Amino acid sequence: MQKSIFNFLLLSPLFMLNACGQNNKNQNTTSKTITVENVILKPENPYYSNTATTKLNVTDAEWKKVLSPDLYAVARQADTERAFTGTMWNSETKGTYFCAVCGLKLFRSNQKFTSSCGWPSFFEQENKESVVFKSDNSFGMQRTEALCGRCDSHLGHLFDDGPAPTGKRYCMNAISLDFVPDSVTTSTNNENLETIVLGGGCYWCVEAVYENLQGVDKVVSGFAGGTVENPSYEEVCTGSTGAAEVVQITYDKNKTNLDEIFQVFFTVHDPTTLHRQGGDVGTQYRSVIFYATEEQRKAAESIIAELNNAKVYSSKIVTTLEPFKAFYKAKDYHQNYYENNKDQTYCQLVIQPKIEKFEKVFKDRLKKK
Repeated sequence: MQKSIFNFLLLSPLFMLNACGQNNKNQNTTSKTITVENVILKPENPYYSNTATTKLNVTDAEWKKVLSPDLYAVARQADTERAFTGTMWNSETKGTYFCAVCGLKLFRSNQKFTSSCGWPSFFEQENKESVVFKSDNSFGMQRTEALCGRCDSHLGHLFDDGPAPTGKRYCMNAISLDFVPDSVTTSTNNENLETIVLGGGCYWCVEAVYENLQGVDKVVSGFAGGTVENPSYEEVCTGSTGAAEVVQITYDKNKTNLDEIFQVFFTVHDPTTLHRQGGDVGTQYRSVIFYATEEQRKAAESIIAELNNAKVYSSKIVTTLEPFKAFYKAKDYHQNYYENNKDQTYCQLVIQPKIEKFEKVFKDRLKKK
């Protein structure tokens, strides 16, 4: 069975609970308060507010009624989520982090740094009352537990191996955090747009996933590779053209990046089966990255080597790296196929499970609907 891409650095339970060595990036230590225009609405949780700061006194029995089981386990029972869950741990998107239980503002993105531990990490809290602490002597260790200053929910732990100026690392569970990105202009600077062409089986499936990723501006289904210029769908289906079903992804590099694009790619399809994805068989369904630049080629080689070395999959990755030459757009009825044909059996049985997996793993990177 394929392991999650974010679990390829396999940690023992004890190691997961301890601090780990950090590879910290240089940080901007200037902290400014930015007014958050967006707010999160949770009608099922009457205690949730992004503006209230009054201390809450709510029983665990009541919290259990309004929180999801996973959030309740971490926030109210001090459970620890698996490292490298989702993308919040290494996201550099500008915005504000709130307590997922009560909505209290906890951190700003300029107080965050990407650590090697696999959990969202911060070197400073929003204010002296946003996070409170108590001793934690569980599992035979002496640690400092970090709690929400409003609802006393478990967030994670505080360690002394963070960057300057505080030297602290607030190691947080991503599920305990809600994130609201800063408001951005609706117009996109074309200088920030880049494209990558990927093939991961049926292009209907791949297109439907990337349409929902923050930072993706446009996804077009079509064909690349092979020996036939501008092949038809019917020609490609014969397997004789050498072309692959692909998607051309245009993304804003200020809102996402090549690494995240590849993380999604290796999460939602099987890169270990040659010329097939499930019931779709043929060279046109091969796992392939068409690189247009040396940056794309090196980034692809790097993540493939990393996944193979960590034995994330039970078999070796067979994804091919092929130089990009031309992209041929498929006919209009192939575009946005899932959105236009949700009731069809193929969409429900093949595409929908891929979307659900994507939404679970990348829950904090979904486009707002």
